[in-house]
Amino acid sequence: MASVALKIVIATDAWKPQINGVVTTLSHVEGYLRAQGCEVRVIHPGDFHTFALPNYKEICVAWNVWKFAEIFESFKPDCVHIATEGPIGLAARRYLTKRGLPFTTSLHTKFPEYVNQRIGMPVSWGYAFLRWFHEPSKATLVTTESMRDELTARGLKDLVVWTRGVDTQLFCPEQGDKSREGSSQPVMVYVGRVAIEKNIEAFLDLPIEGTKVIVGDGPARAKLQAAYPQAHWVGYQTGADLARHYANADVFVFPSKTDTYGIVMLEAMACGVPVAGYPATGTVDVVQEGVNGAIDADLTAAVRRALSVSRDSCRAYAMTKSWDAVGELFRRELVAGPSSSIADTSGASSLTDRAA
Repeated sequence: MASVALKIVIATDAWKPQINGVVTTLSHVEGYLRAQGCEVRVIHPGDFHTFALPNYKEICVAWNVWKFAEIFESFKPDCVHIATEGPIGLAARRYLTKRGLPFTTSLHTKFPEYVNQRIGMPVSWGYAFLRWFHEPSKATLVTTESMRDELTARGLKDLVVWTRGVDTQLFCPEQGDKSREGSSQPVMVYVGRVAIEKNIEAFLDLPIEGTKVIVGDGPARAKLQAAYPQAHWVGYQTGADLARHYANADVFVFPSKTDTYGIVMLEAMACGVPVAGYPATGTVDVVQEGVNGAIDADLTAAVRRALSVSRDSCRAYAMTKSWDAVGELFRRELVAGPSSSIADTSGASSLTDRAA
């Protein structure tokens, strides 16, 4: 199939200039697919009129999503993947199901828990929505085995594990500043969105002497920065600047209990930095006790154990994670199969049969 120039649409509500794991993943997948000779059209918020979410200016939401049909029909794709459950994802789902066209989907976040924390909507309502949204999909990509098991228990079907990767050339120990070698107190770093669902207070409240660095921004930053002025708040960082913050740390603290993976954990490990976190979905699939970090219901205990983990061991683990492998699984199992091709909706083999 690698020699076939497939035309692929990826419909997503999360795209550049947003900085998050969904955008990072889709950007790498897009690049991989193009390198394999595929034509890729990402349908994203920049294709529409948008408005910023209240209290979350970093995220712009499309509103004239009826334009999806025009974009789709002008490109005439062979395969379609719906990456998010927002307005663009909903428009894509409606268009495709109405015409009986096949597609795949992916599930990147614990949407029901996020919405519950923000507006109090019952978690059960959120999972009812997810079951409805993903039900017509030929296959739904999920980040880890534990996420697959949890979603299966929630009633979702046709789930395929689709892991994550890391750029080990950009994220490497050599990015660190040699000037801080020999420091007696640990540097602890958090990288990610500064929002209520990330549970950052658990990191900031750690009773461990040392330096706490928060790399990122978001709607909770002003309140948290005012409450914890002793921490170092450096905002969004990218490229070599981001890698430097990782490499300068002694431990990466991942306090979230609702993330489904956390690419930032792999980026830290690639820089030789062990990860400390709670025993939560995503973390338990990535962090191996004593190999690349520590997991504990007591975050303080996890941090203290992680500080003794070999930096070389962390780097070695990250070296096994390739973005090319992530892109190839997407192409081979979830895009290139006949049951997900618009050009051939009568194929007998299913994605779940081939993924088993």
